[in-house]
This record gives sequence, structure tokens and C-alpha cells, in this order.
Amino acid sequence: MKAEKKLETNVKNVERIVAPPPKHWVGDGFNVHGFFPHGPLTGERMSPFFLLDYNSLVDFPPREKPFGVGPHPHRGFETVSIAYKGKVAHHDSRGGGGVIGEGDVQWMTAGSGLLHKEYHEGEYNKQGGPFQMVQLWVNLPAKDKMTTPKYQAITNAEMGRVALENGGEVEIIAGEFGGVKGPATTFSPVHLYNLKPKEGEKIELSFPAGYTTAILAIEGSVTLNNSETLPTNQLALFERDGEDIRVEALEDSILLVMSGEPLNEPIAQYGPFLMNTRAEIAEAIDDYNTGKFGYLAD
Repeated sequence: MKAEKKLETNVKNVERIVAPPPKHWVGDGFNVHGFFPHGPLTGERMSPFFLLDYNSLVDFPPREKPFGVGPHPHRGFETVSIAYKGKVAHHDSRGGGGVIGEGDVQWMTAGSGLLHKEYHEGEYNKQGGPFQMVQLWVNLPAKDKMTTPKYQAITNAEMGRVALENGGEVEIIAGEFGGVKGPATTFSPVHLYNLKPKEGEKIELSFPAGYTTAILAIEGSVTLNNSETLPTNQLALFERDGEDIRVEALEDSILLVMSGEPLNEPIAQYGPFLMNTRAEIAEAIDDYNTGKFGYLAD
């Protein structure tokens, strides 16, 4: 009698479930939970990601003066802003800018440096209403830190899409899922997408062993690997070992899935500068103070 082949799995286990840290204001337009770098979720542990600010769902009142954050510098990394509710406008010292609305993404490569400001889009600001946003910082490899700044404005319609069996879908921003690629280009291997399962839907995710992988529950709640529950507004961090993650939706949900290859390079950070050495931080501060980042009015 032929022996039954044992089903082998290579599960990427949950390392920890992180409740949302206390909120803090960025300017007067973004009231965020700073999930990392915070506590054990250091920049080294979360590489290639460095920072995750999550403005969970709130209602802003109508106002004539735009809510937001004024001109501030960036160098050495990329900011990825994802709009779930509300609209954000932005401008920079190189003449770039734009508006992202519900479902859209603004992927900004700060690279060698610029000044940047972000604020609630004019008409939305005057009307007020629901607001929900994520900003993720993706570190740049040392060889690319001084690359020329650029934008990738990604509308929701431009994202890669994979339909799920029970009516849900996956919106792929970067990397790939199910053989479908997202439109964003990256400097190191990164997968980033919105997983939108319907209640009861089961999804298999797979990322290479060694990758940093986390899931933020934007809406709803899910079970991970048949054991751990991820509630709304909480973050699941997975172990580096293993490859496969099982997700089962306990209700209609929206999950921000992020996975990337760690850079394994030194990290030196000071405010909005993210470099490899303290000397490079000193150079960034000097370049900012001497006007090399340009000029941007309030």
C-alpha cells in the first residue's frame, strides 16, 4: 500500500500583534498612530521599511484654512502616501505636486533632497468629512540615497488587480500577487498591496524567507495562520523565517500588506533625513541650512 504523502508547509508565523500606539499630530492635518520605528519595531527590524504613520478613520470639520503640514525637508528615502478616505494635496521645492483621493497613492522618492508640504485638498478641506491615510517610509539603498527626486502618482484605476473567489480583490501597488504586477517601481524588492477579502474568504500569501512582512488592518478583522486574530487598526508583524501566510476574513476587510527584502545596511536618522552615517546626516543638515534643498512657500 502506497504511503500517503504528508502535506508540507512553510508557514511564516506571527511574531507579534501590535496595538495602535497613542496618536500624535503631524502639523494640524494628520493625527497618526506611529507604529514604527517604535519599541521593538526598530528601523533595522522593519527594513527596508522605516516608518509607518497611520491616520485611523476620523472626521475633520469644514475649514477655510487648509489643515496640513508646512514645508519640511526629506533626503535618503521614499514616502508612500495611501489615501483611504479624504483627499491630500502636496507640493515640493522642485515644482512637483498633485492630489491623491480615495484609493490613490503618491510614491515620492526624496533621494538627494527637497522641501515638501502636504495639506488637505481645497474642496475637501472646505467640506470636511471622513479622513483615513497611511504614510510609509521606504529606505533607499546606500547606492541610491542621492538619486534624483521623483514622483509616481498612482491612481486606484492604475493598480494591478486580482479577483478573489468570494468577491473580494487585491489591489497591487508594488511587487506582484498571483502573477499580476503593480505599477510602482522600487529600488529594492518590495511588495505592497491592499488585500480586500469578503467575510469568510481565505487567501494564501507567500513571500521569500528572510523578508520583513507586516499587515495593517485598515478595516475589519481577520484570522492569520488559523490561530492569531488581527483586529481593526492593529498591525501584525511576521517572523523572517517561513514563506506562507494564511488569511481568513472574519468580516469584509481591508488590509495593507507590506513585505520587502531587508537592506542590511547601517541606518543613521535625524528627523526627516535617513542616511547611513552621521557624517551624511551632518551634510544633509548643512545642505538644508545653505538652501540646497530649494525654497517652498508656506
